[in-house]
Order: sequence, then C-alpha cells, then structure tokens
Amino acid sequence: MISPNNRARAAGIAAGVLADAVLGDPHRGHPVAGFGRIAARLERIGYADSRWAGAVHTGVLLTGLAVGGVVAERAARRRGPLATATLTAAATFVTAGGTSLCRVGARLSELLEGGDAGPDVEAGRRLLPSLCGRDPSVLDAEGLTRAAAESIAENTSDAQIAPLVWAAVAGVPGLLVYRGANTLDAMIGNRSPRYLRFGWAAARFDDVVNYVPARVTGALATVCAPVVGGSPVAALRAWRRDARRHPSPNAGVAEATFAGALGVRLGGPTQYAHELEIRPTLGDGRTPVVGDLRRAVRLSRAVQAAAAVLTVAVSAAGRSGRRACPRVSRV
Repeated sequence: MISPNNRARAAGIAAGVLADAVLGDPHRGHPVAGFGRIAARLERIGYADSRWAGAVHTGVLLTGLAVGGVVAERAARRRGPLATATLTAAATFVTAGGTSLCRVGARLSELLEGGDAGPDVEAGRRLLPSLCGRDPSVLDAEGLTRAAAESIAENTSDAQIAPLVWAAVAGVPGLLVYRGANTLDAMIGNRSPRYLRFGWAAARFDDVVNYVPARVTGALATVCAPVVGGSPVAALRAWRRDARRHPSPNAGVAEATFAGALGVRLGGPTQYAHELEIRPTLGDGRTPVVGDLRRAVRLSRAVQAAAAVLTVAVSAAGRSGRRACPRVSRV
C-alpha cells in the first residue's frame, strides 16, 4: 500500500514540475539568488586560499540548508499530506530550472537563425551567459551554437533531472542541499586562481551529487533519441566511447549522449573567462548548426518529461520509512 507521505511527495513533485513548465524561473526574488547572496557574504568573511577554508564554507552553507529542509518537512508532515505536498511543490518549483533552460535555448536559436538580415550574433553573445560561463566575445555564430548545444545537454541534467532525482530520494532536504551544492559549484567551483583551492570542496561535492542524475540523463537521452530523429544506438555508442574523455565525470555523460542522439560533434577548444580548455570531441557527426540547437531543446524537453514521470512514479511507490509491525497470531 502506498503511504500518505509517499503520495504527498509524489503529488508535490508533479505540481512543482507543472508550475515550472507553466511559469519558468521567477524573475525577481528567486530563493536561489538569495542563497547566492548569502554565500557571497560569507565568502567575504571566511575566504582563504586553502581547501580547508573552502570545505568549511561549503559545509556550513549546505548543513544550514539540510537542517532547514528537515525541520520544514517534519513540520509539514505533522500538519498532514496537503502541507507536505505543498511544501514539496514549492521546493521543486524553485529548484528546477528546465523550462527556463529550454526557453533560453529556443530564443538563442531564433537569434542565430535570424531573418533577411542574417544571424544576430551580438544579441546571441548577450544571451549566452544565461546558459553558460563561457566568454561570448570570442564566439561567432557557429561557436555560439556549439556552446549552447553543450550547455543544453549538461544543464538538462544539472537544472532538471538532478533536482527530480533528489526530490524522489530525499524530499525537501535533498532538493535544497542539491540546489545549494550546484549553486556553490557555479560560484566557486571553477579553476580560476582565486578558487582553485577554495572551491575544491564545492566542485567535488557537486560531482558526487550529480553522479547518478547524469547517468539517468544519459539513459533517458538514449531512449528519447528517436524524438529528434536520432538513434539510441548512436547515443549509447557515444556515451560508452567518449564520455570518459570529458574533464567532468558527469557533464561528459550528458554531452556525449546528446551528441550521439543528435548526430553531431561537440567539444573542442572552449574559452572561459579565466582559461582556454582544449576539450576532446564527443560524437562523430557534423558540427552542430542552428537546426541542431532546436533539436537539442526538443530532446531536453523529452528527457525532462520522461524524468518527471519516472520520479513521480518512484516517489509514489517508495517506502514510507516506517516498518510494518508483524502480526502475531493468537492461539
């Protein structure tokens, strides 16, 4: 029998995904932005060029989120299933970012496709930072297209699949800790001189919490490849052959399977603000064009929809956390 807590969690996840699909990210007062401001203030107080200082910084912030999530979820459970579902829905809505990701990707494809005047590269450069942290000033239309396609693939996992996985596994505390870890990785997890040591703990913890979600993303992208006219076999082949060559143990899975599913080649020289990375190529198809970026957005939406159905089902069927008392027969 499905417990009321499981039903409430499943209903909350479904409601949160639906709210994200309809509304996208809030433009003002986003809680993730508020967490980022708090993290930045604490960094100014406790920064030191050491792994230890970074580990303390990361641990304090994520422990605060975990404790807050546990307290909030327990309070909601005492009030009943409706309160639990409402809290889970709100947490899912503010931590999921798949809809905004796809909207930005679609808008960028429109700018790069252009009209009679041709692609609007300058507008595309202004929009790219909404997707990734690369230096857009050095990218032409082809470079913007490749950067966006890679970001759509990676962030399908980071922005949507991972929150859903952690919602199903650990409820509200899992959602909050995951989004906090991912935010810290974006803020201090890069390899710039300032954060090479201070951001080490945040980057490694983000790798850990994204390990399973990235592979769920790869599996779903493989299954959903026909939605964009791709081959599951090609997606699986690119995953097995190319993912391990990527510097990230998780981004490589998502990007390689998307490359195989789309029949394109991703990777190569990648310019960030602090360094130029020469990344290995993923997939063995052509260089992506604007049409492939639109297909990447469609594939991302299909993967997100499949993940939502899967995680709601898993949440509903999961154990309630209470052991049933065995019945004792009376003679």
